[in-house]
Amino acid sequence: MARLPLRIAQLDADRSVHAIVLAGDGDKAFVSGADISQFGVERTDAASQQAYGDLVEAAYLAPVRAGKPVIAQIRGICMGGGLGLAAACDIRICSEDARFRMPAARLGLGYNPAGVNRFVALIGVQNTYDIFYSARIFDAAEALRMGFVSRVVPAAQLRDEVHALAGTIGENAPLTARAVKLSINACLGEGGVDSEAAQAAADACNASEDYREGVRAFGQKRRPVFNGR
Repeated sequence: MARLPLRIAQLDADRSVHAIVLAGDGDKAFVSGADISQFGVERTDAASQQAYGDLVEAAYLAPVRAGKPVIAQIRGICMGGGLGLAAACDIRICSEDARFRMPAARLGLGYNPAGVNRFVALIGVQNTYDIFYSARIFDAAEALRMGFVSRVVPAAQLRDEVHALAGTIGENAPLTARAVKLSINACLGEGGVDSEAAQAAADACNASEDYREGVRAFGQKRRPVFNGR
């Protein structure tokens, strides 16, 4: 978690990268959650609780603050901190065997209000109450019904599906993607973005070389080649 903001910032600054994909290491989990056995050692007082909360929220804000689209590729277990991290990504695609849970109520944890708000914006008030109050496990089909994920695919096709989406994003104008993300974040009150910054990003698209290239390519019936300028 501590290293995640730095790594995402590095990818965000790399002009050869058009989309960022977060995936678990292996097939068992996207993120299985925090090591609960360490809570009695590392989260024993207000100061350590605050430090832990700040670290986790910084990790959650990293996908939000990235100018590029961030996709969560969810296979297997996505629970606790993993659910929070996935919620902070722009798009979530999961495998049919994915399993989700927000277990805070089973642990007596107080969840960061900013994180709760993120779920409300994503899946609505009723579903947020449901998953937090019950702390139950829900499956991929229900995650799709809630709107937590945008699509569910067979496990064997998950990586190809995500990479195909990332490739499609890479063919489109990066300035437009950035402007849309800023507008959505401004609407949601995320990432410290206001409506003026979002409007400035949209205006920059309309004054860009990419805009002129897009119009030319449309007229010439060819695929546009965007350079992010």
